Amino acid sequence: MTILAAPSILGLRPSGVERLAEQLLQAGLAKRLGIKQPLQYVPTQNDRYSQQRDPQTHCLNTLPLREFSKTLGAAVQRCIPENFPVVLGGDCSILLGIMSALKRLGTYGIVSLDAHADFYEPEKSTTGEVADMDMAIITGRGPDLLTNIDNLKPYVQDQHAIHIGQRDWTETQHYGSQDIRQTTITCIDLATLRQHGVARQSAWVASHLQSLPIAGCWLHYDTDVLADDLNPAVDYRLPGGLHYDEVELLVRSLLTTGKIVGMSVSIFNPALDSEGHITASLVEHFGRIFNVS
Repeated sequence: MTILAAPSILGLRPSGVERLAEQLLQAGLAKRLGIKQPLQYVPTQNDRYSQQRDPQTHCLNTLPLREFSKTLGAAVQRCIPENFPVVLGGDCSILLGIMSALKRLGTYGIVSLDAHADFYEPEKSTTGEVADMDMAIITGRGPDLLTNIDNLKPYVQDQHAIHIGQRDWTETQHYGSQDIRQTTITCIDLATLRQHGVARQSAWVASHLQSLPIAGCWLHYDTDVLADDLNPAVDYRLPGGLHYDEVELLVRSLLTTGKIVGMSVSIFNPALDSEGHITASLVEHFGRIFNVS
């Protein structure tokens, strides 16, 4: 296991999420995970951040994000398959670099734990933030500058994508987002998890993942999937969410499949955790996920 720090905010804004890696590492994440390899830092292009939408793509920071994605992708590609990279964002637009890198290596899937579907079309997004649309982009929906880096579109096929934990359905309906549930992406929203139970759904997802004809699968963990009272340190808060033990059960069941080749963490905003309590809880949480004592 190795840590790649990729604190890009090109898909969101410089609100504090750029300190995610720094904060978790200062709180002892590498030691908690038993990682002895040197930290790898992926250079960002955060200094090129702009609040102005690109008139052609309707997205923020299209060109710097494309360039950063190539840099991050190269770093991830160097790790797979010999090592297990843990990529610390930043915002969840880091998925563009990660998943395009995996596409270069073969056919890979994704399991995304996220309170938001992240499936907006650029012109429907109220912000133009690519963090609103990363699941759409990696499955080939959106401007070619982002969906087709090095002619790799789509980075993930719908039938190889799994989205877990959505609880922003009312909001996406209000703003006219395309509906992720109207695709062949496997979607298990928060209500379904509650209805059938996390243990049962975790077993089903693990079985489904093992049945997919893929070389491996990436795990993306957007920390706003956690319950709002446990982790309010996110930029777009929503009531409800999963408890730490529920996420731990779910992720450990995925890891036992042997299909997960790496993991990314995004959206936690240390600027909203002034006393560091959430940071400390997250570090312990990740230790429990990987069963590191």
